[in-house]
Formats: sequence, structure tokens, C-alpha cells
Amino acid sequence: MAKSQQTYNKIEKEKKRLKKREEKQKKKEERKASGDSVSEFAYVDEFGNLSDTPPDPSQKIEVDAESIEIGIPKKEDSEEENDFSKEGKVSFFDHSKGFGFILDSTSQEKYFVHVTGLIDEIEENDKVTFELEKGPRGMNAVRVKKI
Repeated sequence: MAKSQQTYNKIEKEKKRLKKREEKQKKKEERKASGDSVSEFAYVDEFGNLSDTPPDPSQKIEVDAESIEIGIPKKEDSEEENDFSKEGKVSFFDHSKGFGFILDSTSQEKYFVHVTGLIDEIEENDKVTFELEKGPRGMNAVRVKKI
């Protein structure tokens, strides 16, 4: 004769589940009997706060769907990105690897330069003009010209 597939642990879990269901049903009936009504809707007022009362239709504002911008607008006037040219000196450049560094003559900061950002061919200790552009690891020198 085969043994029952229902173990003591399974029976206990089933009892707990049924007990929870009964308690939940009792709480639901108590709420209905006491008259506590929970609002099914949440409204947002003109200040952005949640409330359970609907807004006044007379204060409704029409919004043009065309005027809504989705995304972050691009910053045009950034302190980090300068549209004017800077001057500096090539402190290091490796032609085999195609990158180097330019030392800014005014701020003494070093900027990374890649061969793709060059207009003229450069060597170490050349005086150059360049513009800055935000790169993945900081500011990069681009549009580099020899003076």
C-alpha cells in the first residue's frame, strides 16, 4: 500500500494559509461594517500633493501637448566647454598610439588629445591652439592647430 503524499509540514502550511485567509476576510467585513471607506483614487492637487478629493474643474488649466519637452535640454552655455580657442604646448605625443597631452598655457592644466582631434600634425614642445570638449574621462582637446 502506497504512503500518503501529504506530509506534516504540508498540512501545517495549508492550515496557516487558511487561517490568514480567514483573518483577512474578517478584517474586510469589519471595515465594511464600521463604514470606513478607503478611497480607490488618489488625486494630485495644483501643488503636486496627493489628496483624496477630486480637483475643482473650474480651476483646470489647458496644456498644449506640443509644448511638453521630454528629456533633458542640452546646455549651451557651460563653464566647462569654451567655444573660444585656448593656447598651449604639447607636453607629450605618441604617434604610434595616436594620443598625447597638451599643457594649457594659462591654467597649467593637462588635456588629453587624440589623433582624431588634430587638424595639423604635431610634435612634442609645439605651440598649439585648441578647443575643449567633454569626453568620457574629462575634458579633451579637439581641433588642435599648430601655431
